[in-house]
Amino acid sequence: MSDTKSYTPPNVWKWEAANGGKFAKINRPIAGATHDKPLPVGNHPLQLYSLGTPNGVKVTVMLEELLTKGHKASEYDAWLIKINEGDQFSSGFVNINPNSKIPALVDYSVDTPSRIFESGAIVFYLAEKFNEFLPQTHPERAECLSWLFWHMGSAPFLGGGFGHFYSYAPEKLEYPINRYAMEVKRQLDVLNRRLEKTEYLCGDNYSIADIGVWAWYGQLVLGRLYNADQFLDVTSYDYVVGWAKLIDQRPAVKRGRMVNRTFGNPAMQLHERHNATDFDLKTQDKFLR
Repeated sequence: MSDTKSYTPPNVWKWEAANGGKFAKINRPIAGATHDKPLPVGNHPLQLYSLGTPNGVKVTVMLEELLTKGHKASEYDAWLIKINEGDQFSSGFVNINPNSKIPALVDYSVDTPSRIFESGAIVFYLAEKFNEFLPQTHPERAECLSWLFWHMGSAPFLGGGFGHFYSYAPEKLEYPINRYAMEVKRQLDVLNRRLEKTEYLCGDNYSIADIGVWAWYGQLVLGRLYNADQFLDVTSYDYVVGWAKLIDQRPAVKRGRMVNRTFGNPAMQLHERHNATDFDLKTQDKFLR
């Protein structure tokens, strides 16, 4: 494969036409709201506005894990944000995330309702709020935060880099696909070398680092991202695959994957979640064994 044409950048870039690809109609070089629309607010302390992409899955898995631990104050409403239709550019959403990206959370349990945006910030906020899935001793906490922020810096190469050019770009180009495939495989090797030594990323205990990294790299090696598992030869990263399968069996992870999901197997989709009873019991019986 080789590029069919070269591109000479202009002296000053201008936004003159859509660039093609799956998300072309919602991409733009400016921030801010495009239309006025308030966000709905449910009855629970935590209000989540999201979509079941890997970044959204981090937060719904975290919330379901907290509920499994018995934290009633972690009950939440999960409202669907349809990014292909531009919901993230509504005035209500921009007010809680000026960056117009999912997920975003509002905590109404505090004196002054607080907005939290960026998926890593949200899971860290919840871990501190409920004192769960975040080590308290210095060495383990430092390791946990390092891996949490490692994935926040690394995942854009997997998603916006490899995923975009491999799956969404209007034409297949050799250079960017090779460039980002090489980087993703390097990242998988980083994880594999770590997980050869420890059961979880921070040591013996499951943490927010595992939740964040699994949403991207765990689902990748399980064949759920970009249909790229064969192309990237993910089975060669056997410790990552074993870790991914271990986490995938957690009931809270299975529920969290379903929330705000609008694609794939209809039985695994729960477009919005407002109560624990929203998970159909038959679906749970089938998928949570």
